[in-house]
Amino acid sequence: MRLIVNLPAFNEAERIGQTIKRIPRNFAGIDEVFVQVIDDGSKDGTAQIAKDAGADFVFSHTTNRGPGVVFRTAVEHALENGADILAYIDADGQFNPQDIPTIIAPILEGKADIVSADRFGEHKAKNMPAAKYYLNRLAAFIIGKFMNCPIKDLTCGFRGYNRETLLRLNLPGAFTYTQEVIIDAIGKNLKVVWVPVVVTYFEERKSRVVKSIYKYVRDSGRIILKAIRDVRPMKFFGIPAAFLILVSLVIFAYFGFLYFQDFKITPYRNYLLAAITILLVGLQFLVFALIADMIKSNRKLTEDQMYLMKKEKYTKK
Repeated sequence: MRLIVNLPAFNEAERIGQTIKRIPRNFAGIDEVFVQVIDDGSKDGTAQIAKDAGADFVFSHTTNRGPGVVFRTAVEHALENGADILAYIDADGQFNPQDIPTIIAPILEGKADIVSADRFGEHKAKNMPAAKYYLNRLAAFIIGKFMNCPIKDLTCGFRGYNRETLLRLNLPGAFTYTQEVIIDAIGKNLKVVWVPVVVTYFEERKSRVVKSIYKYVRDSGRIILKAIRDVRPMKFFGIPAAFLILVSLVIFAYFGFLYFQDFKITPYRNYLLAAITILLVGLQFLVFALIADMIKSNRKLTEDQMYLMKKEKYTKK
């Protein structure tokens, strides 16, 4: 059983060495442990410091390409290097590497395909900005309701993945990946488990992802909507369709009630026009739902083919 601990890094020269040295090299149920670093175009010598600190694999992007691309690079190299489990942890030390055994335990026990740290459970995240806290909680609640699966923490990057999950995930985003992974995994019926961990946010640290709350909400919202559209297309388009058609029928009924009072259309034509317009829009959403569901079926066939190709490509020797 091979575990690869991956650290995504962008200009983390100050902290990455200490984080790597704190990573345990012996785990119950694990035969081999390797540390992998994906340097996302750092300009401060992050890659060399990681090598000097004991990282087994260091791969560098020539330019800064974003967390989503870094994650895909990490998955690709982890599979190439024969990972049975990938533990993904930030390079800055805000998460405790000693919690890695807790993260991978449900995977080793066969109880989970993905394990995510939960910053909002037993241990409240320390020094987390209030806006980030409430936005994360709100997003997790809304997406959990829509996906019919309780989500405790949607955006935490401290996670564990088994090999099957690494082969099945297909994520196109560059800005981030955390939300897409959970949504995609639930859509593929993979088992997702959350475990509480302690995390301390450094008060002086500026987020690499959240440059501004507005931009973060805008970009994350777009990513989440696209992911939900692809995973649950019938609900994404079907719910608005059903609502609009129902509203149109209510207006039609009200128009009919008024019309049969004196059998005149003109005084109530606005109700009739509104009902027809809303009905047409509702029917359009229904057509979108059927088309999107058909696209989802084709996408599943494509992803199944990609899964088989990747399984063959990354066959462990």
